Amino acid sequence: MRQFVLIAHDVPLDADFSLDDLAGGAGRLDALCRSITASFVTSHGIREDVRVHVVVQDTVTITFTGSELRRLNPDERSTAALVRSALEHRDEAIGALPAEPNPGIEVYRRGFEATLDTVDAGGPIVQLHDEGPPITDCEPGVLESGVFVLSDHHDFTDAEEAVLEERVDQRLRVGPTVLHADQAVTVVHHYLDTAGYEEF
Repeated sequence: MRQFVLIAHDVPLDADFSLDDLAGGAGRLDALCRSITASFVTSHGIREDVRVHVVVQDTVTITFTGSELRRLNPDERSTAALVRSALEHRDEAIGALPAEPNPGIEVYRRGFEATLDTVDAGGPIVQLHDEGPPITDCEPGVLESGVFVLSDHHDFTDAEEAVLEERVDQRLRVGPTVLHADQAVTVVHHYLDTAGYEEF
């Protein structure tokens, strides 16, 4: 299973935002939603072998599991509605037990470090970073069950970098040009789908 950890620094924890202002009052939730949909949505379906962990303000983690996910559409608004619903149920999460507001969505009261510690990594933990070596230096089979960590429109904080320093197996870049997070997710999928650009 491929997994993505997406850090959301500014999305309001209280879910008090309008679906009509995702780029402003919702803390650039528009960009986050594009990353979520890029992780799952194909032309006529959903990638069932993908899991996404969205870490909101280092306090709450929303986990999306493709094989169980329902009502995820390509538009940002409907994805934002799923995120908002998840945040509205955050107080129902107790200890290690998640709240489950919708099929395929679990809400945990844990931050970034705890999420990395609990993610079931079948492969390496990879920080996608523009200063890493190219992804083509790695065999696709090694990365197929990887956990790919991306920040939002902000850089990783010093605290996040310290956590990553202890836990990341590799830092990789997906190309010579710095991309948005959703574009980086798409490139990772394409690299792995094509076995390193060898199978089409």
